[in-house]
Amino acid sequence: MTTTEGRDVHYGHRLETGVFVTPTARPAQNPVTLAQLAEELGYDLATFQDHPYQPAFLDTWTLLSWVAAQTNRIRVMGNVLNVPLRQPAVLARSVASLDLLSGGRVDLGLGAGAFWDAMVAMGTDRLTPGQGVTALGEAIEIIRGVWDEHEKSPLRVAGEFHHVDGAKRGPSPSREIPIVVGALKPRMLRLVGTQADGWLPSLAYLAQMDGGTGVRAFVEGNATIDAAAEAAGRDPREVRRLLNINGRFSPVRTGFLQGPAETWVEDLLPLVVEHGLGTVILGTDEPAVMTQFAQEVVPALRERVDAAVEGGSRGVRVRSRRALELRAPEVDYDGLPASLAETAVEPGDRDYHRARGGYMRGGSPGIVLRPGSTAEVVDALAFARRQPHLPLGIRSGGHGISGRSTNAGGIVLDLGKMRKVEVIDSEARLVRVQPGARWMDVAREIGPRGWAISSGDFGGVGVGGLATAGGIGFLGREHGLTIDHVREVEMVLADGSVVVANDSQHTELFWGVRGAGANLGVVTSFVLEAREVGELGWGTLTQDAEDTADFLARWGAYVQDAPRDTTSFLLMGRPRAGQPRVVQTMTMVDSSDPDTIVERLQPIAAISPLYGQDVRLTTYTQVIANAPEEGHVSDGEPHSRSGLLERMTPEFAAAAAALLDSGEVFFFQIRATGGAASDVAPDATAYAHRSASFAVSAMGVDGMRLERAWAPLREHFVGLYSSFETDESPARVREAFPPATLARLKALKADVDPDDVFDANFDVTKG
Repeated sequence: MTTTEGRDVHYGHRLETGVFVTPTARPAQNPVTLAQLAEELGYDLATFQDHPYQPAFLDTWTLLSWVAAQTNRIRVMGNVLNVPLRQPAVLARSVASLDLLSGGRVDLGLGAGAFWDAMVAMGTDRLTPGQGVTALGEAIEIIRGVWDEHEKSPLRVAGEFHHVDGAKRGPSPSREIPIVVGALKPRMLRLVGTQADGWLPSLAYLAQMDGGTGVRAFVEGNATIDAAAEAAGRDPREVRRLLNINGRFSPVRTGFLQGPAETWVEDLLPLVVEHGLGTVILGTDEPAVMTQFAQEVVPALRERVDAAVEGGSRGVRVRSRRALELRAPEVDYDGLPASLAETAVEPGDRDYHRARGGYMRGGSPGIVLRPGSTAEVVDALAFARRQPHLPLGIRSGGHGISGRSTNAGGIVLDLGKMRKVEVIDSEARLVRVQPGARWMDVAREIGPRGWAISSGDFGGVGVGGLATAGGIGFLGREHGLTIDHVREVEMVLADGSVVVANDSQHTELFWGVRGAGANLGVVTSFVLEAREVGELGWGTLTQDAEDTADFLARWGAYVQDAPRDTTSFLLMGRPRAGQPRVVQTMTMVDSSDPDTIVERLQPIAAISPLYGQDVRLTTYTQVIANAPEEGHVSDGEPHSRSGLLERMTPEFAAAAAALLDSGEVFFFQIRATGGAASDVAPDATAYAHRSASFAVSAMGVDGMRLERAWAPLREHFVGLYSSFETDESPARVREAFPPATLARLKALKADVDPDDVFDANFDVTKG
């Protein structure tokens, strides 16, 4: 589309709306009430001027924080924050903090400052226009540097007006916070083009500059920004164009933005579709004007924009040229389905560091797809099938010991947006859970009902990975494996078909998904049966382990034959020079009777002297709430081994002690299983090692050395648990699945995944 000046300047941005409210101190609640009204009316942004030297105004930063706390959806922004009065490093942390506390609802508007006489009176040195540009550019550099907490080096910016020397970075905000600059003059506009994410002038000031409506000055400002952006190697579309407007509704049109609502639409439409305006911010403190604009102007304007330009008012996602340069060469980015385009993460995106990997492996995928529905999972798999040369990883909640949910240069299908937990049958205690939920999310939802589902030992584990592999948890000896709670799954198969599998339909698939689900498709929801679990005992004991073999043997002998209400896990690390060897046990007793709890724990406490103990009456929900809300992303490469043990024999205890003595293991864990898990027939699910009473795992820093130290233990095992094993050689696949199970899985996989689309997680075709 061409303007009267001959320039095509529709930038493809989503059309947003905001309000510009005066931060009046009396009544102090008035700007808050107006922001709340703006949220109700559907505005995207609530903004406030920043003139802290005005005694009649509230402090804008305090107001932004309060408004964010008093609203739920709308974003907040200073319009614009006065940088000479806001120290950049402190401001960066303030903005990031508010972003994290508000759930990603703060934008950052900056200005070089105005009303210099007032600011000089407050102790700020007067700057020339050129100095103001330099100072603002330095501030932006510092703010972005503070936000980049993944950069390991201290932040150093030796500016003329702002400088930091070795400042600590962080916290990072939850999203790519746009830095918007309020500017009018050419030098500042060039700064916008080279450094900022948005330009925010006021139409009233632009009108003073061009002697008319301000539209010509807006177009000329865009041209200056675009030229500067191009000269800096940026795409001009990287800069959003915002505009503060004022006007008056009246029955008869008397001028620009002066008249009926339909004339407002006619005035604003060219600004959007011909001159690149992306965010219209209405300056008003009048609820009636705010309401009329939202109800009569905005819908009509969106409809006209939808009809006029590609992408319409929804816009199209624009990535920076730098981000495009970081794309993986083999990925067909242009073929990405529209349903996934807005949420996909690429190597140049701000979210890439968090999306690229998981708990143990960093990863460097070419693209991370984040579907939010079953239909979008279908689209994601279609995209992956068209590129069979690329590795495909499937991630649920993002934990994962083995690290198989990520890759290098390929596609990762991240189900983290699909995390809904809902009770669908209270009498039968049935819960529908999406795969991206974490087990502490599930516990929080069902715990108040007095229910629980046994689910590993860490609340940050994703539901999808655990509920398709096994699930050896703190209630396991009483309630069985997590997969034993699964009553139904909805899943997307390799060909894109969506099926429901349970005991009456797709029964063979239902058999296979419980233990080898990663081979067969992507589960998009589980129906799980919870159990009634009230208050229970939780004991953490730290004890002497100088005679490691003796401790292991005695602990194992007790735990294996203990009442089923008792499940105990054991944890040890490598020897520490000059310090005693210790062992920690974590034991859950499904009883609210203190005497019973003590009775169950006493045999463990009696094995060796105690260094520490923590025994409490608590709930399953509180125990499993042991993970941070934001998952950890590693930069490393995991090396772990797994084995399933039927009995804790003295010979195995001695071999395990030798493994720990080697120093090659920094993490060694034994989980008690058996009990109810062993009541299930070996051929009832694809997890066939039902005779096992213990699951053993170890981690080391070097794969070859770990393998040499682990090898002597193998003769004691009856199989392995795939979620804790990083060696995916054919021999390990055969250990994970006994011959009859493996043959049955191969036949099932040939039926539902003949092209081996799902080959990244203990691929049964390689066994």
